[in-house]
Amino acid sequence: MTLEAILSQYGLAALFLGAGIEGETVVVLGGVMVHRGLIAYPAAIAAAALGSFVADQIFFALGRRFRNHRYVQRVQQKAAFRRAIDVFERRPVLFVFGFRFLYGLRTVSPIAIGTTALPASRFMAINALAAMVWATVFVTLGYLFGQGIEAAFGRVRDVGHVLLPVLAVLLLVGLAAHFRHRRREVTAKD
Repeated sequence: MTLEAILSQYGLAALFLGAGIEGETVVVLGGVMVHRGLIAYPAAIAAAALGSFVADQIFFALGRRFRNHRYVQRVQQKAAFRRAIDVFERRPVLFVFGFRFLYGLRTVSPIAIGTTALPASRFMAINALAAMVWATVFVTLGYLFGQGIEAAFGRVRDVGHVLLPVLAVLLLVGLAAHFRHRRREVTAKD
């Protein structure tokens, strides 16, 4: 099976997961896949929007349900959390709509918003609209820059047999480093 066949078959699932976990980079790459004809434009936008929406709803729910848990309280001590709350208090609707576009606030913001009195239904409605706009912007950017990205990195299928294992190893190393760093943070604070 070629890399293009794998991307055609699993690209939307990867886009859904990547939009929620990683964010813009994966969604722009989804736009490149649209440019290559591997997935459909509306499906890419829907997968990216849904992935982002679901992840933000989960983080909001964690902030709401576990606001007194030590993990959430530890997150509340971070400068990004305080910045998020400060901006939220001045312009709540605009902040809920725009936090996903602000570097460094994407993950902490829905947790922070979850600790406030904002009704869950209002967050859900604004989050759904914002996720659609965000996904449309970044899939479209990937599509528009697809030709340039393709020229810069070469044709994916020409290096697919090497690229896929390398990406898998890089992902595993990155995850291992992330969890090791987190474990050290937790043991250092306890």
